[in-house]
Amino acid sequence: MTQQTSRPRIALTFGDPAGVGPELVARQLAQASTTEAADILLIGDEQELTDAMADAGVEFTWTREAGTGVPQLIDNGGERPEGGFVRQQATREGGRWAMASLRTALELSKAGEVDAIVFAPLNKSSLHLAGMQENDEMSWFETVLDDGTAATELNVLPELVTARVTSHCSLAEVAGLIDFDLVVERGELLERVLRARGIEAPRIGVCALNPHAGESGKFGREEIDIIAPAIEELRSRGVDASGPFPSDTIFLKARDGAFDGVLTMYHDQGQIAVKLLGFDRGVTMAGGLSVAVTTPAHGTAFDVVGQRVASTGAYEHAFSTAVGVGAQRRAARELA
Repeated sequence: MTQQTSRPRIALTFGDPAGVGPELVARQLAQASTTEAADILLIGDEQELTDAMADAGVEFTWTREAGTGVPQLIDNGGERPEGGFVRQQATREGGRWAMASLRTALELSKAGEVDAIVFAPLNKSSLHLAGMQENDEMSWFETVLDDGTAATELNVLPELVTARVTSHCSLAEVAGLIDFDLVVERGELLERVLRARGIEAPRIGVCALNPHAGESGKFGREEIDIIAPAIEELRSRGVDASGPFPSDTIFLKARDGAFDGVLTMYHDQGQIAVKLLGFDRGVTMAGGLSVAVTTPAHGTAFDVVGQRVASTGAYEHAFSTAVGVGAQRRAARELA
């Protein structure tokens, strides 16, 4: 068992071994501020760690012992292919390895050993080649945890958080999936996440689904029949929610400081805006799970692997977000 300290315990995984993830993790761990902020459980194996430091051109002290104040390496139990991993492309072997590390981190969270998980970028093609049946890693986390909690994807910038009512589904399905209870549920989740970030009175803007917010029913009735009533219900529960606002203007309001969070109706409605506002700072967070899970919003960046030019901004923000939420969850458990 990991020795407990007052710092949150954060599990880090290297992501897909074909991408820039190992380099990002090593560069993060080379900063003294990382181990000052949290106790680090590094999931992988010694070869992956050695390769990551070589990718990044850094070195740092690590150990297999708990409670030493330096990153603790925990073997993921995965199968390393003979000759190593193919770089810069999706492979079954890379997906299996990444999933083994994530499974180990999730099992540690179930055992109460970690307060948050940060995973470096994954490749969905690799994961599906490796046998993942779920649409995305968020749904796979639910399967592994198997504790009744459900994930929803949030996107986090330093100045703004977005949540979605629907996520990885076709546009043809979106309207049929939006209902009153789901809008309320996701609005409340977004408020909890904002409060966990230290915002005492979060302001949430809610997107419309249709152009011009439906224009009084001319372009659809979802705003009238579902979204507006759900906003009223959120307000009755003490959530400062407003809208629905057309999606082509709501992020202009958010950029000007009107909202701390935005609730969108579908994937690209929020993703496009967030990536334009801060691609190199964006973080994806799995909200609603029994453990906080974060990752950079960008992908595996196969095109720059080995060049030491990948930006660390989003990964650093993913780590700091996990530290903040993990510390809150740890404190709440200790008070319970």
